[in-house]
Amino acid sequence: MTEITPELSIGQVAERTGLSVYTLRFYEREGILPHPVPRGHGGRRVYREDDVEWLQICICFRAAGMPLPAIRHYTELVRAGSGNEQERLALLLGHRERVAQQLAEVTRCLDLINHKIGIYEDHLARGTAAELWTGGEREPVSG
Repeated sequence: MTEITPELSIGQVAERTGLSVYTLRFYEREGILPHPVPRGHGGRRVYREDDVEWLQICICFRAAGMPLPAIRHYTELVRAGSGNEQERLALLLGHRERVAQQLAEVTRCLDLINHKIGIYEDHLARGTAAELWTGGEREPVSG
C-alpha cells in the first residue's frame, strides 16, 4: 500500500523550521534541497515531511558553521545516490574537526569569563574596591 504524505505549504514549513519564507525560497534556488519542490494548485510550493527533516539537518549544519557551498555539495552527493559515501564522510569529518576546534576556543573563552565572574563575585561578597588585580596587571575600573 502506498503511504500518503501530507502536503505542507511554504508557510507551514517556515513555521515548523523557524526559517523565513524568503530563506526557504533561497535554499530551493541554491540547490540545498535534495529534490525539486513540486508545485501544487496555483503554482504554490508543496513540501513533504522529509523536506522538513532535511531542512532540520541543514539548520543544524548552518548553526555549526557549515558554509552554504559545503551544504550544497553535501546535498548534491546525497542527490546522486549511493556510491559516494566516502566523500560524504570526508566532508562531515572535516566539518566535525572545524566544529571541535571552534568548541575548544569557545570553551577557553568561557573558562576565562567564568574566572572573571568568580573574581567579581568574590570582591562583591567581600565588599572590596572595584579595582581588581589579575595576573599582575591592574584591571580598569570599567573592566
